[in-house]
Amino acid sequence: MVHFHIMTLFPDMVLQGLHTSILGRAAARGDIAIDAVNIRDFTTDKHGKVDDYTYGGGAGMLMQAQPVYAAYQSIVDGMDKKKAGRVIYVTPQGKTFHQEMAKQLSREEELIFLCGHYEGIDERVLEEIVTDEISLGDYVLTGGELAAMVMVDAIARLVPGVLHNGESAQTESFGDGLLEYPQYSRPEIWHEKRVPEILLSGDHAKVDAWRLEQSILRTKERRPDLYEKYMETHR
Repeated sequence: MVHFHIMTLFPDMVLQGLHTSILGRAAARGDIAIDAVNIRDFTTDKHGKVDDYTYGGGAGMLMQAQPVYAAYQSIVDGMDKKKAGRVIYVTPQGKTFHQEMAKQLSREEELIFLCGHYEGIDERVLEEIVTDEISLGDYVLTGGELAAMVMVDAIARLVPGVLHNGESAQTESFGDGLLEYPQYSRPEIWHEKRVPEILLSGDHAKVDAWRLEQSILRTKERRPDLYEKYMETHR
């Protein structure tokens, strides 16, 4: 089981998004756990402020170190010190998130996500608590919550028991370095388009070979960068 802790200014946004559908059912079964810690609850400011102007000037406000650190301490104080997890700061300056990273993180028992806002977070607390800086891509969001939710979803579905059909996590896109093959359901004919005959043959070996061929062709067409990597390892 992986226990996800999300440090945020908007806990309702995170919990409503992650406690639905597959992840919600997995959390109810105990395959994963998802908590949101409201950073604002830990500020010492009587008005509930968690941000202030930046030293040196510049536009925008910066999240202060004190409430972030206190929120972090509230999480780790309840952990087994031997299992204290990695702290992931969601930032466009981090390493780009990918499927292999999701696999690695799914083996952790405790994961803490830190969601920034405004112009970011005081560098001093980042230096003290963050172990990983991770980005969804080369663009900027209004806050880290959506990015953290995407990462939690990608990681959680690789945790044993979360998906009823464990094979699906292995055969989908990126599972073996290729994009997933095209798939079909009933009816056999829709808008005059037929399901490929090979899928109706009942010959599982031929179906598997066709699916691999289609995955390779699709990857070559849509993601030539992945295709080149795949071909290098399968020569």
